[in-house]
Amino acid sequence: MIYRDFQGIRLSALGMGAMRLPVVNGNDAEIDSAATEEMVAYAMEQGVNYYDTAWGYHDGNSELVMGKALAKYPRDSFYLATKFPGYDLSNMPKVEKIFEKQLEKCGVDYFDFYLFHNVCEMNIDAYLDEKYGIYDYLIGQKKNGRIKHLGFSAHGNYDVMKRFLEAYGKDMEFCQIQLNYLDWSFQDAKAKVELLNSYHIPVWVMEPLRGGRLAKLPEKETAVLNGLRPDERIPAWAFRFLQSIPGVTLVLSGMSDLEQMKENIRTFETEKPLSEEEMETLLTIADGMLNGTLPCTACRYCTGHCPKGLDIPMLLNLYNEHSFTGGGFLAPMALMAVPQEKQPSACVGCHSCEKVCPQQIKISEAMADFNRKLKG
Repeated sequence: MIYRDFQGIRLSALGMGAMRLPVVNGNDAEIDSAATEEMVAYAMEQGVNYYDTAWGYHDGNSELVMGKALAKYPRDSFYLATKFPGYDLSNMPKVEKIFEKQLEKCGVDYFDFYLFHNVCEMNIDAYLDEKYGIYDYLIGQKKNGRIKHLGFSAHGNYDVMKRFLEAYGKDMEFCQIQLNYLDWSFQDAKAKVELLNSYHIPVWVMEPLRGGRLAKLPEKETAVLNGLRPDERIPAWAFRFLQSIPGVTLVLSGMSDLEQMKENIRTFETEKPLSEEEMETLLTIADGMLNGTLPCTACRYCTGHCPKGLDIPMLLNLYNEHSFTGGGFLAPMALMAVPQEKQPSACVGCHSCEKVCPQQIKISEAMADFNRKLKG
C-alpha cells in the first residue's frame, strides 16, 4: 500500500468510501453487514487505514454499519471520517445534535476527520451564515479534541469554493472534490485543484471512476490504452491519472464488493504516474467521451440578448452535466439556488440568444429539453 504524509500521519493513498456498500435485495437502506465487515477486514489487512462515511449514506445506516465493523480494531489503527449534512438545509440549526448522534452511531469518542458536507450553490449562504453557528461549533469540537482534522467536501462550482475558502480557508486542513480525467475539464476540476493548491490545502478525491463510468471504456479506446500499458487494467488508468496530479493526497473509492476492493488495492500497491504522452492520450479520450455535449465557451454574448435575463452559460453547463450523467443530483441541487424566474422553464424560446451565439447552439431547444428532463 502506498502511503502519504499528512501532518505527520501516514495515510493510505486509497481510502474506503462507505456510500456504495453491498446491500440486500437491491435495497440501499439495507446494508449487507457481513459482506461489509469482510471488506473492512480485508482492507485493514492490506493496510487501508482511512474510512469515510456520512450522515445520509444508505439512508442513515452507513455510519452505524461502519462503526460496528471498525469496532473490532484498536481505535488508533484506523482513521474515521464523517460529515455534517449541510446538503439538507433543515439540518443547519442542528449541528450539535447531529454531531453528538454521529459519535453515538459510529461508537467513537472522536472523529479523525470531519467535513462540511457538499458545499455547493444551494447551501453556501447557509454555511456562511453565523446565525447557525456551524463553523464556530466545529472549531470548538476541534479545540476539545473530538475532531482531529477539519475540512470540507464540495460539489459546487469554482466560485462557490472560492467564497467558502475566503471565509474559512485558514482553518481548512483538507478538501474533498470530484476529480477524475473526465471532470478535469468537464467540471473544471483542474481549476479547483489549482485553487486548493494556492491555499496549500491537500486534495481528497471522490468519484475517481465517475460512478463506474471510467471502469470500462469502448473497445477502440481500450486498445489505445492497452498499447501504452499492456498490463494495466482500465480502471487503474483513472487512479494513475490521480497519482499524477500535484496536491492529491487521498483517493476514496466507494467499493461495492470484495473483488472490486481487491483490484483497487492491487493498483495502489505501486505508484505509476502518467507520462506526458499518456496524459495527453487519456485527456483526448475524455474529450471524445464528451462529444455530444453542447460546446458552450461561456463567452456570454447570449446573456445580454435574453429578455428574461437568464444565466445561459450556467444553465447550459448544468444541462451538459445532467444529460451526460443521465440525471443525478448535481444539476437539480445547483438549480435550487436559482430563482424560479431564472430557471430553464423561464425561457420563452425567442431565439434572440441564438442569433449571437458563436457556437451556433440551439439554446432554446436545450432549455426546453432541460426542463423536460428535470420534470421527468
